[in-house]
Amino acid sequence: MKTRQLGNTSFQISAIGFGSWALGGGKWQFSWGEQDDADSVAAIHRAIDLGVNWIDTAAGYGLGHSEEIVARALRGIPPSRRPYVFTKCSMVWDESGVISHNLSPASLRREAEDSLRRLKMDAIDLYQIHWPALPPEEAGGPAPGIEEAWSTLADLRKQGKVRFIGVSNFSVPQLERIARIAPVSSLQPPYSLIRREIEAEILPYCERHNIGVIVYSPMQNGLLSGKMTRERIAALPGDDWRKTRNPDFQEPKLAQNLRLVEKLRAIGQRHGRTPAQLAIAWTVRHPAVTGAIVGARRPEQVNEIAGAADFRFSESELEEIDRALSALAAAS
Repeated sequence: MKTRQLGNTSFQISAIGFGSWALGGGKWQFSWGEQDDADSVAAIHRAIDLGVNWIDTAAGYGLGHSEEIVARALRGIPPSRRPYVFTKCSMVWDESGVISHNLSPASLRREAEDSLRRLKMDAIDLYQIHWPALPPEEAGGPAPGIEEAWSTLADLRKQGKVRFIGVSNFSVPQLERIARIAPVSSLQPPYSLIRREIEAEILPYCERHNIGVIVYSPMQNGLLSGKMTRERIAALPGDDWRKTRNPDFQEPKLAQNLRLVEKLRAIGQRHGRTPAQLAIAWTVRHPAVTGAIVGARRPEQVNEIAGAADFRFSESELEEIDRALSALAAAS
């Protein structure tokens, strides 16, 4: 798999990265339902075999469990094949498992040590602030505390605890605030065919300032995979957050999104490709996007998503997709 340089880091990363949100398992606040740990390990191994050279996780995924599974999967992998490990901080939980947000220096330092312990690493390759503020709708606002938090991550880098530092879900004004303290190596924003907000300001800003962009949810939490139907959504387990808290999985948006999937399916059939591969490839076609984080729960899913890295749209196909998106916007 071809690689691209991630911002101002020394990392050359594959266009597709392995996302481990769902590997956190069930029975927590942002769960995707129960997950078999053996399947998780096998999926990571398959991704490495196919040339995926970075894994994105977070302390909050499964309340630490995702990081532990990543460590288990990488046990015994020789250094020459070992992928980069990117993780995130600022989402903490109490003894009852209730998640909250904390950017205080003391909390961030504790989180770093806990992640190093769970990952069984001497240094985290990329350490990212998960959210500038919570709830998410407030993330674009004042976000108090991000300067002090960013200074703490810069100190962790100087101490050798982390190799590079980045952020997730930050706006351009927030990036400008922290860039005065230390360079930002990467940004992790949401980006998909149905979430294009970053195209207006964030992607041009990152391109101008050599900030690597690793986008998440390119399949919009599986909605653009081509495998999601109304029946499947209705059958999702009760602890799958998509079923109850994601408006893209509910009407009236659901019908519009499923029509878009059918457009992807029609284009994909010309090339023997799936809607999932096209949805992912559409995000990494953008020159400001370094890579896309794509989750997988089983090895066979990895086989499909890895194929997105080498797909290229024709100009006429991109125009076809743009027309479909315009029609959906007009209908909403």
